[in-house]
Amino acid sequence: MNSELDIPGIENAEIFTRDKHTISRKNISRNALKVLYRLLNAGFQAYIVGGGVRDLLLKKKPKDFDVATNATPKEIKGLFSNARTIGRRFRIVHIRFGREIIEVTTFRGEHSPTGEILNKDADREIRDLDSAHSEKGMILRDNVYGNIDEDARRRDFTINALYYTTEGFHLLDFNQGLEDLQSKQIRMIGDPAERYKEDPVRMLRAIRFSAKLGFTIEQKTKKPIDDLSYLLDSVSSARLFDETLKLMIGGYAVRTFAMLQDYQLGTYLFSPTLEALSETDNSSAKLVELALQNTDQRLAEDKSVTPSFLFAALLWPVFKLHLAESKNLGLSPQQAFEKSAQFAINEQLGYTAIPRRFTLATKEIWELQNKLGIHSKRNIEKVFNNVRFRAAYDFLLLREASGEELNGLGQWWTKFQESNEEEREQLLVSRNKNQRRYTKKRKSAYHNDTGL
Repeated sequence: MNSELDIPGIENAEIFTRDKHTISRKNISRNALKVLYRLLNAGFQAYIVGGGVRDLLLKKKPKDFDVATNATPKEIKGLFSNARTIGRRFRIVHIRFGREIIEVTTFRGEHSPTGEILNKDADREIRDLDSAHSEKGMILRDNVYGNIDEDARRRDFTINALYYTTEGFHLLDFNQGLEDLQSKQIRMIGDPAERYKEDPVRMLRAIRFSAKLGFTIEQKTKKPIDDLSYLLDSVSSARLFDETLKLMIGGYAVRTFAMLQDYQLGTYLFSPTLEALSETDNSSAKLVELALQNTDQRLAEDKSVTPSFLFAALLWPVFKLHLAESKNLGLSPQQAFEKSAQFAINEQLGYTAIPRRFTLATKEIWELQNKLGIHSKRNIEKVFNNVRFRAAYDFLLLREASGEELNGLGQWWTKFQESNEEEREQLLVSRNKNQRRYTKKRKSAYHNDTGL
């Protein structure tokens, strides 16, 4: 094993000894330590790096741990039978321990674009290259390896470029990241404009970390965002979907959604929703707000959240607006629903590539809004046993809370779930009587009281 002082690039780091930082091994995943020790014992350099180190210093519990090393992906796989290499743009090794995955990356090195690749989708052009850029400066492939100080310069923000080693229990800081952590600011490493051109998603990451940590975005890091936001158009819709989940299912959706709009980045993720909100009533905006609050609350209580429910809420204004327009086309209720649901989903797919399993579930949540209002015994039984019932019921409550007039439907379903068989029969009788009066009063073209 090399002495720490012999490691190339280490002279550029500020080294904090154990008495100068608060990180303890007992707060690090046993599996992450296992990866660290095996790499070190094999003669490689290895460090816990990134969000795990940042969160430990903030006295938060990290969700995952990443390891950086001078071992190549091939060498890493040679040490771990439970390892697999992923990624083409950036080769990364995932080492799986049950449900936990330790992500291991090889130190990135400095490189400059030697040949412009005009078409970022032209895989044939970049297949055999370790480094490739688009004509706009966007990194298409980054598999040039280097020393630890080069790796630190290749990371995005200073607070994510802190390295912890069990050798001497030192904390290594190459970019004044600890100072930024203490002053609660998000600061880009290097020239922000150039770094955004390399990877436009870094603009979204700046928003995410600011919302998550309650940090301010440093002025030089913030300034280019407005001028360069258009670069997000160059990012694949699949990657934008992944980033959307990180943004909205991180426990800070309310704050994140507001910041995305403040920084004019929301249009690159949720343009159909934002446009619909400007044309629909206040209840649609309220529903979106309540859904985001609900998401944050559930995550705070360590409960599960699903992308389907989130997109059902975010796309509801689009669906609702188009449904209102469809009612003037002489379509049947089912035709209007199908047309409007598909329109809303297709509109969003132009921005984020939502997997089909989520769009189908989103559509089913909407479809059940209709069925929740049909109180025949047969329908009640069918709806109640539907796998999406709970999500549809929760969505119904959100609609009522947002101000939609649904004739007490949410309260009725709440009572129904809490009642015994005899009480449920009485609820059905009373609801049907009330339903007939309500339908006559509204004279709606649609037969139920769900507003659809």
